[in-house]
Amino acid sequence: MTEPELKTQNSKLKTRKQQRPKHVPQRTCVACRTTGAKRGLVRVVRDAEGRVEVDETGKKPGRGAYLCRAQDCWDAALKRKTLEYALKTPITVDDKAALQAFAATLPTRTEEEKKEELLSTTTES
Repeated sequence: MTEPELKTQNSKLKTRKQQRPKHVPQRTCVACRTTGAKRGLVRVVRDAEGRVEVDETGKKPGRGAYLCRAQDCWDAALKRKTLEYALKTPITVDDKAALQAFAATLPTRTEEEKKEELLSTTTES
């Protein structure tokens, strides 16, 4: 082989070995404003009829907002109405009850975990 052929062959081998890491979509929790992987958060969606429901698949059509998988974020989002603001619609009593029932199944965060999360977000910025 000639020298130019070797260079092109070597560059092809290098590109195959050095693949870029896969892109991970990032989303922000509407309650605590922490950024995380899309799969690590829960999507809440407002459908075309105005109902608000949990979208565990992340693929339902409609306007969506993301919340952490922690009870305190869900409680804060419902109490401060940040979820209503993000979805641009008022949440009915029935929908709020369904969201609170879902939130009751989620774990609570300890004070220590909250501090660690705050420290990790400030060091990343």
